[in-house]
Amino acid sequence: MPPIPAAAPDIPAPDAPAPDAPAPDIPAPGTSGPQPTRQPARRPTPRLGPAYRFVAAVGGLACRLAGRPDWRGTEHFPRQGGYITAVNHNSVFDPFVYGYFQYRTGLPPRFLIKSSLFTRPLVGPLLRAAGQIPVERASSRAAQALDGAREALARGECVAIYPEGTLTRDPDLWPGPGKTGAARLALMTRAPVVPVAQWGAHRVVPPYGLGGRRVRLRPRPTFVVAVGPPVDLSDLYDLEPTAAVLHEASARIMAAITAVLEDIRGERHPGHPGGAGTPAARPLAS
Repeated sequence: MPPIPAAAPDIPAPDAPAPDAPAPDIPAPGTSGPQPTRQPARRPTPRLGPAYRFVAAVGGLACRLAGRPDWRGTEHFPRQGGYITAVNHNSVFDPFVYGYFQYRTGLPPRFLIKSSLFTRPLVGPLLRAAGQIPVERASSRAAQALDGAREALARGECVAIYPEGTLTRDPDLWPGPGKTGAARLALMTRAPVVPVAQWGAHRVVPPYGLGGRRVRLRPRPTFVVAVGPPVDLSDLYDLEPTAAVLHEASARIMAAITAVLEDIRGERHPGHPGGAGTPAARPLAS
C-alpha cells in the first residue's frame, strides 16, 4: 500500500507549529521587557529526503482532491520523544489520509510496510528512498523490522503500525483482532502507543470492491482522523513478554482504537454494547 501523504500549505496543522517555524525569542535573565510564555521544548524535525517529499506531495494532492479533512485530538500526541501510532485499516486509500494527517502535525510517519511492496518496480525504490520500514511477515526475519522501528523511535520519530496487519474483514468495517507486532515493539521500547482511528477513506476506495465499484470520486467525503490518549501498558513493562502478555497488550491497543472509532461514528461496536468495541482486555492470570 502506498504509505506517505503530503503537506498542504492551504490547510494548517491543527495543533502543531509549522516544522520550520523559529523558536520564540526568550529574553536573557535580568533583561527588561515582557517575558513571552515559554513553549514546551520540541523534538528536532526529522530530515526528509526528496523521495519522501515527492510522495508526500502526490499523496497530499490526492487527499485534497478526493475529500475534506477533519482532524481531531492532536493534543494527545506526546511532545517529547518518539512514539508509535496504532491505526485502523479499512481502505487501501487510508494510508494516504492518515499519513497526510500525521505529516501535517510536523512529525512525518515511518510506516511498517509488508516487504512484498518493496520488490515492485518504482514503488519499492521509492519506499526505500523515503525511509519506510519493510516487514517480512510470517518469517524469522520479521524481528529485523522491529530493529528499524526501534532506531526510528530512538531518533524521536513516529512509527506507524496497522496492528491488524491487513484490511479489516469486518463487514461493518470495525477493527478486527490485532497481531502482536505493535505490542511487542511497545513493550520492548516503552515508547508511547497512541491510538488513531480514521473514517472516510473507504468511501473513496471501498475495501475488497464492496459496492461493486473500485473508486468513488463523488460525492466527496469527509476524512476524519482522530487521536486518543496513549494506551497504558506500564504494568506490563517488567513482565516476561510471553504470548499472554503480548496478547493482553494487543487487546488494549485494539480496544483503544475501537473506542476512538466509536466516537467518530457515533455508535457502539455491536460485539461489546457496553464498552469500547472489541472485547475488553481481561486481567492476566496471576
